[in-house]
Amino acid sequence: MGNLELWGGIECTVNRVGDRYFDQLAQSGHAQRMSDLEVVADLGIKKLRYPVLWEHVAPEHPENQNWEWATERLNKLRSLSIDPIVGLLHHGSGPHYTNLLDPGFPEKFAAYAKSVAKQFPWVTHYTPINEPLTTARFSALYGLWYPHAQDDASFVKALYNQIKGTQLAMQAIREITPEAKLVQTDDLGYIHATPALQYQADFENHRRWLSWDMLAGRVDKKHPLWDYLISSKLPAKALLDFVENPCPADIIGVNYYVTSERYLDEHLVHYPVHTHGSNGQHRYADVEAVRVASAVPVGLQKLLTDACERYQKPVVVTEAHLGCSREEQMRWLHDVWDSALFLQKEGKNVSAVTAWSLLGAYDWNSLLTQSNGHYECGVFDVRSGTPRPTAAAHLLKKLAAGEDAHHIARLPGWWKRPSRTIYPEPHGTKECYALTCEENEHKPILITGATGTLGRAFARICEDRGLPYVLLTRQDMDIADATSVEKSFAKYKPWAVMNTAGYVRVDDAEEDSLACYRENTQGPVCLAKHCHAHHVALVTFSSDLVFDGEKQEPYLETDKPNPLNVYGRSKLLAESQVLAAMPEALVIRTSAFFGPWDEHNFVFHALRAFAHEEPFTAPEDAFITPTYVPDLVHASLDLLLDKAHGIWHVANQGTYSWAQLAELSAKVAVLDSAPYLQTVTQKDLNLPAPRPAFTALASGKGIHLPSVEDALGRFLRQSEVPFRPQEVAVEEPDASFELAAQA
Repeated sequence: MGNLELWGGIECTVNRVGDRYFDQLAQSGHAQRMSDLEVVADLGIKKLRYPVLWEHVAPEHPENQNWEWATERLNKLRSLSIDPIVGLLHHGSGPHYTNLLDPGFPEKFAAYAKSVAKQFPWVTHYTPINEPLTTARFSALYGLWYPHAQDDASFVKALYNQIKGTQLAMQAIREITPEAKLVQTDDLGYIHATPALQYQADFENHRRWLSWDMLAGRVDKKHPLWDYLISSKLPAKALLDFVENPCPADIIGVNYYVTSERYLDEHLVHYPVHTHGSNGQHRYADVEAVRVASAVPVGLQKLLTDACERYQKPVVVTEAHLGCSREEQMRWLHDVWDSALFLQKEGKNVSAVTAWSLLGAYDWNSLLTQSNGHYECGVFDVRSGTPRPTAAAHLLKKLAAGEDAHHIARLPGWWKRPSRTIYPEPHGTKECYALTCEENEHKPILITGATGTLGRAFARICEDRGLPYVLLTRQDMDIADATSVEKSFAKYKPWAVMNTAGYVRVDDAEEDSLACYRENTQGPVCLAKHCHAHHVALVTFSSDLVFDGEKQEPYLETDKPNPLNVYGRSKLLAESQVLAAMPEALVIRTSAFFGPWDEHNFVFHALRAFAHEEPFTAPEDAFITPTYVPDLVHASLDLLLDKAHGIWHVANQGTYSWAQLAELSAKVAVLDSAPYLQTVTQKDLNLPAPRPAFTALASGKGIHLPSVEDALGRFLRQSEVPFRPQEVAVEEPDASFELAAQA
């Protein structure tokens, strides 16, 4: 068997909803970037699941084929010494001249497969149709994808057509390339259930093997699902043809996700309505087993063992991906790798793990039924237009080289922590990853600024994400005092420092410049010197006020700063001196943040004023990019884990004057701002510190947080500080821009 290999895959689904096609390669930009393949090769990948899709090559007519794109890229893979596993149909229903219920689908598909083999006779590994069972369920049982059927007969027909198409395709391919191997993939989960629904779980647990069973000729009259398939109008002759002419997978490709194991429960009251369904006999909820307190997922290790024993063929994890925060992606990949490595050492024929969605994926949160541009970051982040390696990429290179993973990747993922359960109600004790003692097996992140909004937010989110941390006050560690910093480093032995401390009173800084420079410049520079000396990562924060506002369009990281006030100058000086002392440091510029966990922000004060029918002043000639604190914190932690460095702009999307932000906040909260919003100019406010008229931020590096309007909606749903009169015990008048903008 040899060493466990690292394979890769690029999400390439072309699915159809109604008359609209959704194309992942176009959304990720890979369709136009052959250079991606060199970045992928740098991971140490041996094989790459790669698309030569029917819908791309022959979209209008089976004989009108365009091979230019596929030829360039497959030849590039060959030059990079990466073996392609060519996929011909990926969650698709084929071009518009066929579909999964078309009686001629198998023969049409096989003809296309033969054309591919003629074009690329050197290709030896194929996945003609990815996840036939899953595609049949989504397209012909649940009705989510074309042809949108919702009955057992259509589901069985769609499955049969794909399996028959695969059989005929491999026969056609092997006429050209006799040694061609079938790498057959499907989602392999497990269904858990209450006693009353065990019969449904048993049925689905037999059904999950159908793709491989049919191809291997195992579905005969003794098969548990024979009667179901026959009663669903599949002719016995069609099934027996597979028994007589089997086309078994040469490699069993197991796709396993955190959602692959399900739990069925007839007690609907415990579960949200969107999880409810019916089999005609019972109504029940179908939810992720990992979220149910009474369910114990069997896990990938057991499922891989079952697959090895059932088919006696090489088994590969052909998709390993988790759409989650960066460290959880790392933990998932690490868990999958460890499971496969353990089984290989135990003598099981498990040979590789495939890092799936190398370039990320779009709109899987709606199961590809809506085009909302929702991006799940992959091993690379493509939001800048160029793939940027994330922490997952660094991890995979280590795993492929047989090196130890980052300690964060070895911590338990959320699916292994007590807080995983939300049904029927949260169980277990909430973990606390704050460290208070000198001795601890997990190196923490040191978070400065314990009394500030941002510091507390980082502590809260680190706890949610399972990232050990220590939240420090100035008394715990004075960032501008080298001795104090050294003592804290010796005590806690951090792997990273998140510096949220600083002088924030913009107007007071004009008269108190010594204190401002001490906290905003000397402190971060002191941290940078110590972090550099101890090989500790550093993130520190800067401001939009480093700019003079003359540009009149959002500032990028490459734009030249020119601050107008003491506060801005202290931040700019910190940027240059921190990066001079520690080039690998990460400096994040942000702007006008608001959050759900305290009232020290402009949005809260504006909404409280409108809810209380009180006047609220805001300038109409000063434009900024508001930033939602949870979004800022999550993005900052991801960049830290990715080993990003230099200056980055991290803010939500949108440019607003302070007055426009107040109006939008009221609109989202369904409040009337018109009678109470008093617009003024910055000059009218007569503030001590001069402010630029325009400091909106954008990024040329690709961190695109959601829109400001989206963030405001979440702020209203998540806010723990009430602002409406019926929720507030004590009313406080005088909610003004001056007060809110200083917070």
